[in-house]
Amino acid sequence: MLINSILLLLLSNAVTLKREKSIFYSRLAIIIIIISFLLGIESLYIVYLEKGIGLYNGLFHITANTQTFHIFIYGISAIILQLTAFYPRKIFPNFKIEEKKGEEFKIMEFPIIILFIIIGAVLLISSSNLVSIFLSVELQSYGLYLLSTLYRNSELATTSGITYFLLGGLSSCFILLGTSLLYANSGTTSLENLYVITHISDILQDNTNNILYWYKPYYINISLLIMSVGFLFKISAAPFHFWSPEVYDGIPTIVTTFVAIVAKISIFIFLLELVHYTSNYFFTTFTFTWTYILLISSLLSLIIGTLVGLTQFRIKRLYAYSTISHVGFILLALSINSVESIQAFIFYLMQYSISNLNAFIILISIGYSLFYHVYNNKEYDKLKDKNNSPIQLISQIKGYFYINSFLAISLALTIFSFVGIPPLVGFFAKQMVLSAALNNGYIFLTLIAILTSVIGAVYYLGIIKQVFFDEPKYKFKIISTKFITDKDYINLSIFKDNNMFRLSSSLTFTISVLTLIITLFMLMPQEWLSMANILALLFFNT
Repeated sequence: MLINSILLLLLSNAVTLKREKSIFYSRLAIIIIIISFLLGIESLYIVYLEKGIGLYNGLFHITANTQTFHIFIYGISAIILQLTAFYPRKIFPNFKIEEKKGEEFKIMEFPIIILFIIIGAVLLISSSNLVSIFLSVELQSYGLYLLSTLYRNSELATTSGITYFLLGGLSSCFILLGTSLLYANSGTTSLENLYVITHISDILQDNTNNILYWYKPYYINISLLIMSVGFLFKISAAPFHFWSPEVYDGIPTIVTTFVAIVAKISIFIFLLELVHYTSNYFFTTFTFTWTYILLISSLLSLIIGTLVGLTQFRIKRLYAYSTISHVGFILLALSINSVESIQAFIFYLMQYSISNLNAFIILISIGYSLFYHVYNNKEYDKLKDKNNSPIQLISQIKGYFYINSFLAISLALTIFSFVGIPPLVGFFAKQMVLSAALNNGYIFLTLIAILTSVIGAVYYLGIIKQVFFDEPKYKFKIISTKFITDKDYINLSIFKDNNMFRLSSSLTFTISVLTLIITLFMLMPQEWLSMANILALLFFNT
C-alpha cells in the first residue's frame, strides 16, 4: 500500500504542472496511512491465529508485536501529517487580514519523504535478517536526513541536517561492522539461525563433546555490542547523545516532531527482540552479555539527560534532554528482559510517544497563536529562523496562560506527565519500570532513576512557573489592514480579543484528544495495560 502510493504520488508530480500541491499531498498521505492502519487491524487476527508469519524467504516476519507497533506508527504519523495538511489558523470573517503562508505548506516533498521513513520503520520492526535490518535502517535514516535539510532557505536546518547526516553515517558504520562480524562467525544472516546458535552455545562447556568447535560465543557477544553502539546513537542514548540537542534545536519544529518520535519506536521494537533472544545464553570466556551496555547507557542517559537539562534555556534543547532522560527509563526496562519489564517497556514507549507528540504539537500551536503578537525583547529579535521555529526560548512563553489558557493548561498536564505526577499516565509508566527493576535486583539503578526524576522536575516546573506566574511581554499587532473599511477602523478595539484569531479545528481536536488520554488514563487503564500484558506474554510464549 505504501510503496504503490509513493509511486503514484511521484508520477502525479511528474505529469502535472501545478507546483503548489503540498497540502493536497499531505492529505493524500494521511488517507494512505489511514488505509494502511485499517489493513493492519484487519490482518491482526491472522497473526494471532498463526503465531507469526515469515515473508520473503525469512527476510521479514510478522507477529502480534510487530503488527501492533505498525499500527501505532501509522497513527502517530497521520497525526504529525495533520500539521502540514491543514492551515493552522482561522481568522475572524468580518476582517480580511493578510495571513502569512509558512514554508511547510509549500514543500511538496514533505509527505512523500515521510512515507519513505514509515516504510523503513515498519520494515525494521519486522526484519529477521541482517541484510534486511541494514537496508531498513538506511531507508529510514536517509529519509530523516532529507527531512532535516528540506527547508532550503534555512541555514540552521541545513547545518543541523548535515551534522545529522555525517554522524548518522558513522553510526551506520558501527551497525554494518557488527553485522559483518556476526556473519563471519555464525555463517548465517538469519536472526532465527543466530538465536538457535546462541541458545545451544552451552554445548561448548562440555569439552568431551565439542560439536561446534569452530564457534566462539564471546565473538557474537562482541559483535552485538558493536552493533548496539550504532543503534544507541540513532535513539540518542547517552553517551552517544551529543548530536540530538543540536539537531532538534536547529531543524524546524514540525520536522523535529517526526525525527524525535517515529525513528525511536522502530529501533526500540527491533532491540526488544534482539535482547530477548540473545541475552540468556552461556559463555565460557566472558561473564557478561552485550546487554550490559544497555544498562550502562540507561544509567548515563538518566544522569546526563537530567543534569544537563537543568542548564538549558532553549525549549527544544530542553525537550531533547528530556527525551534522553526518558530513553534511560526505556533502556532500563528493555535490559531486564522479564515479562513484567517487557510489559513496562511497551507501555512506557507508547505513552511517552503520545506525550512527546502532544508536547511538540502544543509548542507549534503556541508559535502559530503568537504570530499576531509582538514580543518586546531584543534577544528575540536576534533569533534566526523565526519563521520555521517561532518558539525557541523558554522565556518566549512567559505569561502565555493570559493569552491562551487552554493551550497553557494542556502544556502543563503534558509536562506533569513527563515529571511522573499521579494520576497522569507518566506516573504509571515510571512506576511499572521501577517496580520491574526492583523485583529483579536493580536497586542502584532504581535509586538513580528516582533521584533523576525528582531533579528533572526542577526544569519541568520552571516552564510551568514561567507560563502561569510570570507577566506576559506580548502586545497584539495587526499584520495588514488591507480591505478594512473606515467603519471597521472604529471597532479596531476588537483586535485586542484573542478570539479574533483561532487555531484550526484539526489542531484543537488533536491536542484535546491527546491531553484527555494523558489526563484520564486512570479512568480507563484496563484496555491499555491489558494490551501491553498480552503482547509481553505472547512475546515470551513464541
